[in-house]
Amino acid sequence: MFCLANYWSPAFTLVRGGATVGHPLKFNSVVVCGARGPRPRYPRVWKTRKKIGTISKSQKLVECIKGLSNVKEEVYGALDSFVAWELEFPLIVVKKALKTLEDEKEWKRIIQVIKWMFNKGQGKTMGSYYTLLNALIEDGRIEEAEELFGMIFSRYMEGLPRTFFMRMISLYYSVGAYNKMFEVFADMEELGVRPDGSIVRMLGDVFQKLDMMDKYEKLKKKYPPPKWEYRYIKGKRIKMKVYPDNKTKELTEGDPGTDELEEAENIHHLGTDELEEAESIHLDDELEEAASSGLDRNVLDDAASGDFEYV
Repeated sequence: MFCLANYWSPAFTLVRGGATVGHPLKFNSVVVCGARGPRPRYPRVWKTRKKIGTISKSQKLVECIKGLSNVKEEVYGALDSFVAWELEFPLIVVKKALKTLEDEKEWKRIIQVIKWMFNKGQGKTMGSYYTLLNALIEDGRIEEAEELFGMIFSRYMEGLPRTFFMRMISLYYSVGAYNKMFEVFADMEELGVRPDGSIVRMLGDVFQKLDMMDKYEKLKKKYPPPKWEYRYIKGKRIKMKVYPDNKTKELTEGDPGTDELEEAENIHHLGTDELEEAESIHLDDELEEAASSGLDRNVLDDAASGDFEYV
C-alpha cells in the first residue's frame, strides 16, 4: 500500500512552539499530482507567450522586399528567409502584404510575390490570379497578361468570374484592339456570362465608331440599359434610377450638397415596401410600352435568346 508518511508538500503548514508557520509559495501554475499534493509546474522554455499578429507581419514583409532590386534571386531569397521559421506557409500574411502593395501601386513587387507564392504551391485562387492579371496589365506587360488569361480561361472555362472578361475587354478597348475585344465578348456569349453595363457601353461605342449600326441595335435590344443601379455615396450603397443622359454619374461626381444628392439619399431611406412598389410601377410601364409598340412577343423572345457573332 502506498504510504504518505515521508511525503512533504510546500502547501502544508508546520507547527513550531505552538505557532503555525505557513509557506506562502506562489507558482504560476499548480498541478495536483496523484499523491494529492501540489507541485510547481513551470512554463516550457520553447513556448513563447508573445504572439505577433498578421498585420505587423505583413508590414514587415513589405518593408523587407521594398528596398530590394528587381533581381529575381534577391527577392526570392528575401521571401524564403522571411518564411524560413514558419511551421506553415503564412498565406494570410502574404495576402495582406499584397493588398498593401496594391494600394501603393507596387506592381512589380506584386508580380514577384505572387509568382514566388505560386512556385511554393500556395494561394492559387481566383483572387490571386486576378491580382496578378491586373498587375501585369498595369505594368504594361500585355503579352504576359494575355498568356495568363488564356491559361486561366482554358483551365477554368465554365467557372471563370465575369471580372476577368471585364478586365480584358477594358484593356483591349483602351489599346484599340477591337478584334480581340469581340473575341472575348463572343466567349462570354458562348458561356452564358451576362455582360456588365460598362462592357455593353464600350461595345456600343466601338460599334458606332466602326459604323456597325445593325449590330449596335441588336446589342441594345438584347442588353437594354438597366432602370436601376447601385452607387456608393458617402460610403453608403444607394439604389438610384438610371436616366438616359447618365445623370447618376453626375450625381456621384458632383457636389454632395446638391438637391439631387439629397433626393438620392431620401431614396436610400425609403422602406423596402416603397422600393418594391416603385419597381413594380416601372415594370408595368415597360410592359405597356412593349404592348403599344406592336412588337410580336416571339420576336422579342428570339432577340433575347439569340446568339451574336461579332468576329
